[in-house]
Amino acid sequence: MDFETANGRRNSACSLALVLVRDSQIVDSFYTLINPQEEFNFRNIQIHHIRPEDVVDAPTFDKVWPHIEPLFDNSHLVAAHNASFDNSVLKNTLSNYGIIVPKYLTIDTLRTSRKFYPDFPDHKLNTVSEELNIDLKNHHNALADSVACAEILLRTEQQFGTEQIKKMVKITS
Repeated sequence: MDFETANGRRNSACSLALVLVRDSQIVDSFYTLINPQEEFNFRNIQIHHIRPEDVVDAPTFDKVWPHIEPLFDNSHLVAAHNASFDNSVLKNTLSNYGIIVPKYLTIDTLRTSRKFYPDFPDHKLNTVSEELNIDLKNHHNALADSVACAEILLRTEQQFGTEQIKKMVKITS
């Protein structure tokens, strides 16, 4: 999972991507722009290149949620690179619409990369991708970042095993 936000507020999601993994393979993906009904900060635009005019006709998050809600339960693992950010964006955006925030299983590939690859120069998504020979195209595009995150988790699982990965899974609060 990866969100991009319109500004520094965690309820300003302007794009979302989810990548589905089954049997250690990416099998599907979902990407949408979101109308955050918030002002855009120029710094955020510089990072992700999403502009207010790009989301004018995009759905608001309350219209997106019913399509993805089934993925947020205890039978799916939601991975994100710097998951505290993405989980917080989801929580705050749902709360903003008065939608009950679910509890779901989550894992942070920023944390897993720090644990399993301590010698990397840093653990930013682009660095970890480069170190693991994962082709990260269009960094800060939510779909590209989600694919890279999924591939990082899959590589880590291949190298260190499922049991080691399971130790780092949490339930959101």
